[in-house]
Amino acid sequence: MLESELLTRADARRIFEEALRTAHKLGVREVEVTLSTAASALTRFANNAIHQNVAERRRHVSVRVVMEQRTARASTNRVDEPAAAAAVEQAATLARARGPDPEVLPLAEDADIRAIERWCAATAGSTPGTRAAAVAEAIRVVESAGQTAAGIYSASEGVEAVLNSRGIFAYYADTMAQFSITAMAEDSSGWAKATSPDVTRISPLELAERAASKAALSRCPRELPPGRYTVILEPAAAQDLVGQMFWDFSATALRDQRSFLNGRLGEKLFGDNITIADDAYHPLQSGPPFDAEGVPRRRLALVERGVPREVAYSRAAAAREGRTPTGHGFPVPNEFGEAPLNIVMVGGPTSLEEMIATTERGVLVTRLWYIREVDPYEKIMTGMTRDGTFLIEGGRLVCGVRNLRFNQSLIEMLSNVEQLSPAVRAAGEESFDMVVPALKVRGFNFTEVTRF
Repeated sequence: MLESELLTRADARRIFEEALRTAHKLGVREVEVTLSTAASALTRFANNAIHQNVAERRRHVSVRVVMEQRTARASTNRVDEPAAAAAVEQAATLARARGPDPEVLPLAEDADIRAIERWCAATAGSTPGTRAAAVAEAIRVVESAGQTAAGIYSASEGVEAVLNSRGIFAYYADTMAQFSITAMAEDSSGWAKATSPDVTRISPLELAERAASKAALSRCPRELPPGRYTVILEPAAAQDLVGQMFWDFSATALRDQRSFLNGRLGEKLFGDNITIADDAYHPLQSGPPFDAEGVPRRRLALVERGVPREVAYSRAAAAREGRTPTGHGFPVPNEFGEAPLNIVMVGGPTSLEEMIATTERGVLVTRLWYIREVDPYEKIMTGMTRDGTFLIEGGRLVCGVRNLRFNQSLIEMLSNVEQLSPAVRAAGEESFDMVVPALKVRGFNFTEVTRF
């Protein structure tokens, strides 16, 4: 068991009320308390053997006060009434030492928050024994193929709560399981990964079989010359690349002139088949239905048929522009403002197998890594393929190819999407998972063969 001793609603209310009493004694009328507790456990394996099992508990209380257009925050890792009271005193001292800021807002008002159930008993009940048994089974699959397995199997549960003196009481509990495996052969590798709030929806055996199959198929890789190719990005690769652009869908990023959407909102940038939303309530998504100030998250139509439509607004950004906040703000104060974190890209009817079968010559990419931005306004990214890159000829996978570096504009790429698969929950290198399809893209720009 994770044995997390998660924060209950009663715990959150009790700690907040102590913080509020202390604030009133100090003459502070506006106080916001953010609480979180989490427990996680991870089983790590390499060289076909488990070599580490770790568990961690995290607790955090953060108190923010607002007084005379001044705001300050103080935090502690003790989750009890005395610690909360001390944090209020510290935050009040810091706020008084600051000059007034005309952009500091009163705290958020109470609003209805739609409940989401993403806590799973099976995930919370994960044990080292159950994880070890699943890992052992996965290792046997890879080992029987003459390969070496490495990866992780983890489970976690946590609670986030935001309460303030204007009536907000936002509370959210969830669980998350993750299994990732890399199968390594002498000159090739394969990879697979899945995440879900419900551990029973993850099959380590199937993921191991997929990784081993990719490693076997990509042995003795050919060297493909740089150039533009039809490329099929599996969902993890699509997430790795498309996920790079959503920090730009922010009102603060637009104000700071650091978004590729500056001067382009409402213009046709991508293909007609590209529709993307931010939707915390989607059944394949995860995370709380409120932001760091307790504002309910609203579904955003980020892109409709190739046209960027909406961006995220924190309360501060909305106040500057006379808009309504969308529930995507980060903890105040911060320099980034807001961003959409629950990305859902509409898929299509074409399966990955059909994409391959209809490709005369192209490249299939399992995943990407080391992605960096080259041109922020044209959203040109560079990075490399890894763990399963294949040549397609005559509608079938014929061999593995050596990994390739790309320099590719996301604007151009999303204008050249020929086919989309049904969307799935994808887990790649990005820090947040997305709901995305596989993408078949024409004219994808590979610039060189890598050494890895």
